Amino acid sequence: MLTPAELRAAVEQTLDQAGRAWLDRALAEAAGAKPRPDASGPARWELDFASAGRHIRPARIPRSTEAQPTAPATTGQDAERGPKTQSAASAVAQAQEAAPDAVRVLLLHAAGADARTVARLYAHGTGAERRAVLRALPHLPLFTGPDAVPLVEDALRTNDTRLVAAAVGPYAARHLSPHSWRQALLKCLFTGVPLTAVADWERRARGDAELGRMLTDYAHERTAAGRPVPGDLDRVLALTRPPNHEKPLPREEPLPREAPPSRRHPPSHEKPPSHEEPPNHEKPPSREGPLPRALTREEP
Repeated sequence: MLTPAELRAAVEQTLDQAGRAWLDRALAEAAGAKPRPDASGPARWELDFASAGRHIRPARIPRSTEAQPTAPATTGQDAERGPKTQSAASAVAQAQEAAPDAVRVLLLHAAGADARTVARLYAHGTGAERRAVLRALPHLPLFTGPDAVPLVEDALRTNDTRLVAAAVGPYAARHLSPHSWRQALLKCLFTGVPLTAVADWERRARGDAELGRMLTDYAHERTAAGRPVPGDLDRVLALTRPPNHEKPLPREEPLPREAPPSRRHPPSHEKPPSHEEPPNHEKPPSREGPLPRALTREEP
């Protein structure tokens, strides 16, 4: 994420002299604005916020995009223009859309807009103005609190993928509840918003078993309906598994329980009875049957 200074430098590279003059004046007006709780109408910088699209027109292509060719055209006038011209046209189109949004972010930052002002600009703004409000949240003092969460949740209920992508930035990563954030990520996968737009998704998805269950159910539903599963789903699902996710080891047989005290072996100071025959001793004579012949009386 660019800082406000970096964002301004990037925008100024695309503007002509008149555009830079307008930007300097608008930002100075916003920076000098004071709270107007009793004002009946919007401040001057708020009017500039709404009209930025009419004043910010990129005049040239940033140097970083001039040498990026695209696939050459094969038919019509595009083939005659060549890859470099096509790259320039694409860069201009992107800059014409991004520059007004960036200027609105700079105006909100310069004015230090509070939660009430941000909510009003969002409620009465166009889609582009709402995107700018959402993208400006990390640069505003209210970033540390949850006051703007209703704006993020409102954007996530829309079908505008550009608005959804703006809503899942650093503010959402910091303040959305676990359930709301899971739903937001699932919507991004469902609508095709790339994971690169979801701020800090790896940290929030790591070890989230509930998110893993939701993604698995979603994948099964898509597969059962014969519809493709987004490629990014596997990347998120892999992070939801707990670390060292392996098959459980086989359980060992339980050890035999210790015998109760009455059946234990006698204490060590007592000599245990021996069941073996004493060494080097003859067996005692049996008391049954006749005595040995040597001990009987001789017959006459």
